[in-house]
Amino acid sequence: MEFYIPIIGLGVAVFTLIFLVLRTRIHVLLAMLIAAVIAGIAGGLTMGNVVEVIAKGFGSTLGNIGIVIGLGIMMGRILEVSGATEQIAYSLIKWLGKKHEEWALTITGYIVSIPIFVNSAFVILYPLAKALAKKGKRNILTLGVALAGGLVVTHHVVPPTPGPLGVAGIFGVSIGTMMLAGMILAVPCVIGITFYAKWLEIKYPEYFFADTEENSQQIHQHYMEEKANKPLPSLFLSFLPIIVPIALIFINVINGLLLRINVLAGKENHLYFQVFDFLGSPIIALAISVLLAVYTLMPKVSKHEVIEHLEAGLQTVGIILLVTGAGGALGAVLNESSTGKLLAQYIAGLPITPVLIPFIIATLIRIIQGSGTVAMITSASISAPIISQIPDINMLVAAQAAAMGSLFFGYFNDSLFWMVNRMMGIKDAKQQMIVWSIPTTIAWGIGLCGLLLLNLIM
Repeated sequence: MEFYIPIIGLGVAVFTLIFLVLRTRIHVLLAMLIAAVIAGIAGGLTMGNVVEVIAKGFGSTLGNIGIVIGLGIMMGRILEVSGATEQIAYSLIKWLGKKHEEWALTITGYIVSIPIFVNSAFVILYPLAKALAKKGKRNILTLGVALAGGLVVTHHVVPPTPGPLGVAGIFGVSIGTMMLAGMILAVPCVIGITFYAKWLEIKYPEYFFADTEENSQQIHQHYMEEKANKPLPSLFLSFLPIIVPIALIFINVINGLLLRINVLAGKENHLYFQVFDFLGSPIIALAISVLLAVYTLMPKVSKHEVIEHLEAGLQTVGIILLVTGAGGALGAVLNESSTGKLLAQYIAGLPITPVLIPFIIATLIRIIQGSGTVAMITSASISAPIISQIPDINMLVAAQAAAMGSLFFGYFNDSLFWMVNRMMGIKDAKQQMIVWSIPTTIAWGIGLCGLLLLNLIM
């Protein structure tokens, strides 16, 4: 019976977490802390030890990624208010030409959702999709879903968005390798969503004009007036704050691989490697990005206004940091107690690869409570202490599995589900699921195939 007590305790903790989030007014932060206490005591920790481990796990998780989350959100905020996001979209549409608007919007979403919150990015870019649908006589469902699909995938799997950043911290994975793997895995997912979006214009031809002609004209006129009154930065400057940190982090990752080669072994103190080890650390790379964004995208804006924009972005980061830290606390409790070791022994004997455990947990949490960020953080918190004790597990693949699993079937309890459907004027529940729940599930399925292939290669 003693063998089963920690397992039962974890089950009770997870059930309590889900019940508190869904059925009570208790915030997910408190719910995760309560779950951590239950799991810790059931796992053999004393009450005093539980509090100590929670504080330690909370602090160590935020110590790894807290500053990075803050800097990423500040950079994303400047991209929003400066018009850099729209400039990227306009340029891609111009390059790809007429009748390829959906691919331009997909690529735009793929790029801009790396630093910008998916909901904010959709609100900023949807008027562009609307104007393109009217001007090019295209189906608004095709353009809207292509845009949202590009946004949602990288939001879920590519740092520095907070969810995958938190997962990387909990699994102890390099942010650079998490970013590289996420960008590769995201490509087939967004391609799959775009092809589905193209099929929607066949299924729902009536959405070539989603609103009345008068309303469409008003939207288009308002959008063009806004565009005319808002001088946009150049494409080069718009891309610069996104490309520079990614390039610095990738160079650092590649240098780490080069130092493993016999010819370069022991050369880590060379000036080149030292410089890029510093510049390529996520904190420094994103700090440089914020400085570039402020001084190149808003050169004539007053100091007071710039600080206001930056602080407006930071107002959204507090609860994300707390929830991420609470996830780290829950993971630390499972790691310190006997629960993680017992489950690791059991899972090692299952007829599935253990890296799919975080994927399965994230999928279940996502369908139960809706938030992709909460699903992946909870999954990472529960699974990382368990599978880290199983030999020959690639923690990068496991971390991406937690992130990818949280894409599953976005529906009524997901805020983006309502935003996408309402902005496109879809009111029927069945049609809402066809338009948005199925595309996210397509990305989830393609992502699963990508994970299995990555696990096989690595």
